[in-house]
Amino acid sequence: MNLSSTITGLPYVGKTTLFNLLTGGHASTGAFAGAEGETNIGVAKVPDLRVDQLAALFKPKKTTFAEITYRDLGLAKSATPGEGISPKKLGDLRNSDALVHVVRAFADPSVPHAEGSVDALRDVATLDLELLFSDHAIVEKRLDSLEREMRSAKGPDRETKERELAFLQRAKPALEAETPLRDLAVEPEEQRLIRGYRFLTLMPQLLVVNVDEADVASPDAVLAPLRAATAAHRGTAVVAVCAKLEAEIAELPAEEAMAFRAELGLAEAPLDRIVRATYDLLGLSSFFTAGEDEVRAWTIYKGSTAQQAAGAIHSDLERGFIRAEVIRWDALLGAGSEANARKHGLLRTEGKSYVVQDGETINVLFNV
Repeated sequence: MNLSSTITGLPYVGKTTLFNLLTGGHASTGAFAGAEGETNIGVAKVPDLRVDQLAALFKPKKTTFAEITYRDLGLAKSATPGEGISPKKLGDLRNSDALVHVVRAFADPSVPHAEGSVDALRDVATLDLELLFSDHAIVEKRLDSLEREMRSAKGPDRETKERELAFLQRAKPALEAETPLRDLAVEPEEQRLIRGYRFLTLMPQLLVVNVDEADVASPDAVLAPLRAATAAHRGTAVVAVCAKLEAEIAELPAEEAMAFRAELGLAEAPLDRIVRATYDLLGLSSFFTAGEDEVRAWTIYKGSTAQQAAGAIHSDLERGFIRAEVIRWDALLGAGSEANARKHGLLRTEGKSYVVQDGETINVLFNV
């Protein structure tokens, strides 16, 4: 699974600084924010100690972590709803699995701001309105064309269009009431029908609150209003990061950085925190393949079957799936080798309908 998240937000909130932290990039900050230039693109390897420990056991030729592609995209301005995001950047947003909305919650006299003050709730509402306007325009345009198509549609094609029409007729008043589509109860069949529209307010959204250094150890007071405002919304999560401080920590050697974070009361690096929140939002989990050639992490949706997990590795494995040998990663470590795990009956044989659990190591037997 190739995951993609787009980092967006109003100008001067720390989007590009966060992008650099997540991807190890060196994109220019400050002047880039909100510019109508090329979108920054980078790849972050998903940190996973389980992969590290399996690699230490197998000593493979290659170790491969899961990856997330991040795009760094800014608003050109924040004044007029419906005019803040260019069509090109809207396209970048739509090519995402999740949106990472960076919100400013730090005071800095040198940072220009349209409203002249720090107000995270206001800024969240500003960008949300942009996304609502964009989705509403798509719904209106499609309703016009769909109603014309319905006049000549027959049989199964007409039934499909009727289901699509029913959803769009639900979506339009919701958007007009400033309700994101992720708040609607969207059935799996409806999801398939509307997948091509890539509605922005239907995408999971992670609010990354860029806090002041003074609030790093205890950000709850800053986060509380945002958590309260988003509590009733589906598919939204809130995390805190001090991007400026983390950028300074990122320049330190690994051991010093870890010690400094511990001193500040920071349990984990921003990448760990944001990846974990993204996986939770999208309902994702990881399984592993392990051997002398490669130890690798694979990303799947929670609830995926063994056959679907095999397909994440290669379509031939899904098509020719016979069975899977399954063992938890820590049980494999405890056994010391796959041979010992097999000898002591720790490897289970599971069929194609088995639901894979997070942290399991899988060996797929197939025939094509």
